[in-house]
Amino acid sequence: MTTTTARATRGHADGGAAGAAGAPARARWTWLGVGAGVLGIVATMFTSPNVGSDRVGPEALAGLSRGQLQLGGALGYATVALLLVLAASWRVKALATTRGAVAARVVADGLTASAAALSLGYGWKLALALYLPGGINENGFTTDGQFFYFMLNDFGPFIGYLGVVVAAGAVAWLSLRDRLVSRWLGLVSLIPPVAVLFMSGVLSIAGFPGIVGPIWLIVAFAGLSLGSHELLGTAKSQPDSRRVSGSGSLGRR
Repeated sequence: MTTTTARATRGHADGGAAGAAGAPARARWTWLGVGAGVLGIVATMFTSPNVGSDRVGPEALAGLSRGQLQLGGALGYATVALLLVLAASWRVKALATTRGAVAARVVADGLTASAAALSLGYGWKLALALYLPGGINENGFTTDGQFFYFMLNDFGPFIGYLGVVVAAGAVAWLSLRDRLVSRWLGLVSLIPPVAVLFMSGVLSIAGFPGIVGPIWLIVAFAGLSLGSHELLGTAKSQPDSRRVSGSGSLGRR
């Protein structure tokens, strides 16, 4: 005797009356990605210690804003926290619908890797603010020591978004290969890894992940929040001949 086999019912964000009425509920946890992207842009781009010179030396420290650096580091730590919660939410909410897809695991791992790297990048920004004149430990380092932290801040917070770029590539795979995410989002998600590959391989620019990574977080997770995606259970169910099987060990008893 054969029985009908089906994939596990996808859990919706709220899973209540909306699902019963045939309108999948929207995921709410995905907005964490939008928040991480917004905070990341402010913490990375708008608080970067840019002195606008081609030959930078210790004298550049005089042009830095300690308050700006401190704000960037604090917002950066908040960004790290959001990325960690986002990665955990992805593992709990999204992995259940991917049927063991490796790419889905790479998304969570990439977000976690960026959170770890950005903890250092934004920590160096806070350290620079700590040792500059006006900081609690302003006498802790000489000008040369302060300049060392300045150099770490040149690309430090920008490099940390490489994991986010890898996550973007995994989302592109989930879209274009596994058909679990809408096609437009897959095409958009191809841009960060291709751009970073070009900028690093051709121009040796290490910090480009910090430019495209936060922007991708905003666009991609807003799209996941508002669009229809099989990955999140927000796409209307379609008939699937694979759900009915008259053979195989799972279909027999």
